[in-house]
Amino acid sequence: MRVVLQRVQQASVYIEGEDTRSIGRGILIFLGITVEDSEEDIHWLVQKIRQLRIFSDPQGKMNLDITQIQGEFLVISQFTLHASTRKGNRPSFIRAARPEQAIPQYELFLEMLSRESQCPVFSGTFGADMQIHLQNDGPVTIIIDSQQRE
Repeated sequence: MRVVLQRVQQASVYIEGEDTRSIGRGILIFLGITVEDSEEDIHWLVQKIRQLRIFSDPQGKMNLDITQIQGEFLVISQFTLHASTRKGNRPSFIRAARPEQAIPQYELFLEMLSRESQCPVFSGTFGADMQIHLQNDGPVTIIIDSQQRE
């Protein structure tokens, strides 16, 4: 499982031209699921994200986690995070999980993130064509891969 996290002042997802879901201060998460991912990957990733101290304290240092600022999450499924560009000019997505595997894992990720963080969690629609609007904060962008665990 791979995520790209962006600390945001606000973010919205538009589906079919309509503002479907919006958050204020918090974390925008792009989530890519592979065929190798398991429930253990979800649990590890949720714990890592929940505990990340990426928000500024009163002295301006990144020292607070999302619960301490009472932030929100917006989670967007994004299979393209697992694109392989080794051969040719057209990316291959062979490592990305098929919907029958990815949808239950995506839903479990949302459920665990909500339960573990006690923060509002909003999401896009799996497999939909979405437009994301965001106002980066910092900017702070972090990539985490449950297979590498760095």
